[in-house]
Amino acid sequence: MTETLYTYKYPRPAVTTDVVVFSYHRQQLRVLLIERGREPFLHSQALPGGFLEMEETAEQCAARELREETGVTNAYMQQIGAFSGVERDPRGRVISIAFFATIRTSDHTIAGGDDALRADWFSIDELPPLAFDHADIIRKAREALQSAAITKAAAFSLLDKTFTVDELQQLLEVIYGHKYDSKHFRQQILSAGFIEPADGASDRYTFNPLKHEAFIRQRQRSEDLPFVL
Repeated sequence: MTETLYTYKYPRPAVTTDVVVFSYHRQQLRVLLIERGREPFLHSQALPGGFLEMEETAEQCAARELREETGVTNAYMQQIGAFSGVERDPRGRVISIAFFATIRTSDHTIAGGDDALRADWFSIDELPPLAFDHADIIRKAREALQSAAITKAAAFSLLDKTFTVDELQQLLEVIYGHKYDSKHFRQQILSAGFIEPADGASDRYTFNPLKHEAFIRQRQRSEDLPFVL
């Protein structure tokens, strides 16, 4: 007797991915949300995401859903964990693997697509009511961004490709929620070696992050040193 493919006697949860996309605009940290075009939570704001297909990895699913629902592609993306509350989804037993991403808004045209009626930016400090457990996912994503802002270069993909130390300081103050002494910050960020003068910049205060390979080597040399956190 031939067994039917994918039919088992044990119950199995479904798997989705959700992506918290951060951007930085006018000294505000923002999150990209979609308006849901389907039940449950029709017309509610939610994170871009959807169900994992059989041939996909979680990373591939997250990237596909992000592209289909918002138009964002080629974003820095990092997994932040699984969310498995038993009643987190009214459709049934659904586990979500969540990611955060950081982008420059100038590099992307945001538009709702697929089952997202629209996509738009919201200040992280003024979020609307959210579907599912997406408020919890955003809180976890913000903690992950704080951990990865410098040590994994996530902050640099929120800034223009060249930036001043003052602009970097303002961004990190928003991410971490407290002020830094400007002189101390400049000394520490320059001595850490994570940025270098921008090529061809006439302004000696204009920088960009080290190229990826050099950044990794510098991070390995500096990972035991205290930073600005």
